[in-house]
Amino acid sequence: MSNDEDAWGRLLLLHTRVEQELAKALQRKHGIGLSEYRALGKLAAAPKGELRMQELAEAVGLNQSSVSRMVARLEDRGLSVRDLCEDDRRGVYSVITEAGRARHDEVETTYRTTLTAALDKAGADPSLAAAIASVRTA
Repeated sequence: MSNDEDAWGRLLLLHTRVEQELAKALQRKHGIGLSEYRALGKLAAAPKGELRMQELAEAVGLNQSSVSRMVARLEDRGLSVRDLCEDDRRGVYSVITEAGRARHDEVETTYRTTLTAALDKAGADPSLAAAIASVRTA
């Protein structure tokens, strides 16, 4: 195995461990999925609090059908709404609501605390030390 392959494998292992910790914490403490939290964050940071569905899919790393289902869950909870693009009636936006902003803010502390703890925990594995250091200095 080359150095690049080995380093990539360690990075993937770190990613998997941290993502699992984040997903468990957000679901257990707030009843929200990791992708949903990230989508709310992307929407909250976007101009006018809205993104085209395709932009949102790219921003959170989901395919079109997965992001449509996720947005439907957010809408069911009153955290976002869909809106048609005025310039192009085929374009659909997801727009964060005030409840969505509040929910994102509520969950953000858990996300940050869990991320730090997950990186610290993964740091017990010496083979991941370089990957963790890279993440923390980036």
